[in-house]
Amino acid sequence: MNNGKILIVEDEAKISRLLEIELGSEGYEVAKADNGLDALSVYRSGSFDLILLDVMLPGMSGIELLRRIRSQDTHTAVLLLTAKSSVEDKVSGLDLGANDYITKPFQIEELLARIRAALRLQGTRQNDNEPGGEWLSAGDLKLHEGTREVVRAGTKIELTPREFDLLVYLLKNQRQVLNREQILAAVWGYDYYGDTNVVDVYIRYVRKKIDLDGLPDLIHTVRGVGYVLKDSP
Repeated sequence: MNNGKILIVEDEAKISRLLEIELGSEGYEVAKADNGLDALSVYRSGSFDLILLDVMLPGMSGIELLRRIRSQDTHTAVLLLTAKSSVEDKVSGLDLGANDYITKPFQIEELLARIRAALRLQGTRQNDNEPGGEWLSAGDLKLHEGTREVVRAGTKIELTPREFDLLVYLLKNQRQVLNREQILAAVWGYDYYGDTNVVDVYIRYVRKKIDLDGLPDLIHTVRGVGYVLKDSP
């Protein structure tokens, strides 16, 4: 059974070995690297479905490695392994193109759940990128699922993969008030274990990009409940 190919980039030998054993027992094919430079070489020599990437690495940081990967590859899922506890610190890494994060120390069951969610969502994005797709719109905001184009009032908007998924979900459910748990389940996956505060952070990111100066706001906060996207009050 092969559930996918995963590259583990981790400089702590015990953690790396544990991950190799656990992922192997789950049916994943595993490759490893213990520093950023070697990881880049291994990544370029093979085709991976997901990369488990430690942020703190010798030689080249995980963030720099992520930046280089994302400069040419937006498909391979990347899950950050980080010791940082601040939501803002984690999101700064996600904003560079990572799909998710998990904080050390972690439970292996949680890590496996994050991996399943990331691979499932990445597969959905790949299907969306097949020819076809449809335009979604709200007022002067338009989004195409197939080409991943986002335009508001004639201005092209660049979104990260997670921001795009969030906006798609809001557009498909426009004028419906959505709570954080609903958004987490739809955009991050049903077995996501993270803090619901990450929804607030990403809503803020998307708002900054689509609610342009001089234009009416599209994403609204419903205090005590959640968020709604609508093109009129």
